[in-house]
Amino acid sequence: MSHTAKWWTGLPDGRVLCELCPRNCKIGEGLRGFCYVRKVENGKLILDTYGRSSGFCIDPIEKKPLNHFFPGTSVLSFGTAGCNLGCRFCQNWNISKSRSDDALMQKASPARIAEVALEEGCASVAFTYNDPVIFAEYAIDVAEECRKVGIHPVAVTAGYINPEPAVEFFGAMDAANVDLKAFTEGFYKKQCFAALAPVLKTLKFIKNETDVWFEVTTLLIPEENDSDDEIRKLSAWCAENLGTMTPLHFTAFHPDFKLDYRPKTPKSTLIRARKIAMEEGMKFVYIGNVVDEEGHATYCPCCNATAIARDYYDVREYNLVDGCCASCGCKIAGRFAESQGSWGNRRQRVAV
Repeated sequence: MSHTAKWWTGLPDGRVLCELCPRNCKIGEGLRGFCYVRKVENGKLILDTYGRSSGFCIDPIEKKPLNHFFPGTSVLSFGTAGCNLGCRFCQNWNISKSRSDDALMQKASPARIAEVALEEGCASVAFTYNDPVIFAEYAIDVAEECRKVGIHPVAVTAGYINPEPAVEFFGAMDAANVDLKAFTEGFYKKQCFAALAPVLKTLKFIKNETDVWFEVTTLLIPEENDSDDEIRKLSAWCAENLGTMTPLHFTAFHPDFKLDYRPKTPKSTLIRARKIAMEEGMKFVYIGNVVDEEGHATYCPCCNATAIARDYYDVREYNLVDGCCASCGCKIAGRFAESQGSWGNRRQRVAV
């Protein structure tokens, strides 16, 4: 479905300047931007994935990953096609790198998505699988419908967005997980065909100018972004700029797409990264894509008691009272209900 896009300007030479993300693509008539889903028709910028999805699934919220946002609850997850980054290691490349008509099989209006989430008992709807920044108009409309019925909108994003659209996009979200790919410009340029600085700017914007609950994830790739020095600098920056209470996730890479020659991330690398981040002051550091009881649990930053115990994505213990540690009363950063959700470690496909 074609939908007139926001955040663009017509240029004197007849092209259109897309102002959604830092790429600032200049697009000629009948052509598409880097993301592939934004194109020019009759002198206007069009989003041609509006109302179309690559599929819907119900997941545990911890899978996004969000460990401090209504733990144990279910989230209706969906994406579209395309991406505004060119990550050579993309773990969802069959969706993010696809041409829109190849991947988009299900049609759903914003109101219908909110209706299905409510029918299925989901606490949230997540825009994920590919980056919701490139279908921001659709995501914002879905978020508005979700809020009308008490469903939380959640963005899983790389944060590659310009400041002006970021205000409206994150203003529509209740939570976000931001994928901080690495902590060097060299990595972003070589492996993502993008830049680090705009992502850091987005993170500081979310922290300082919104009420969005957010967590940060870094996929650690052997010999690419997993050195002690880089992990330490990333963690120190997060502690200083985002606060020590911001949850930080280090997740394991598996060989895929154009980086299939790199080995999978050893569990020992994730454990080491967690240790370094905590040395830099981060209080809630998690490891993902591997099984590790300690690395999945939430510990009280005051008394170190286990506030939430997890078996991978499944919440096993929930020792919180009014969002505070049941042992010492210390406030745990996040958004919490009186009791944990009961979705567990399931994944369920849904027809919308």
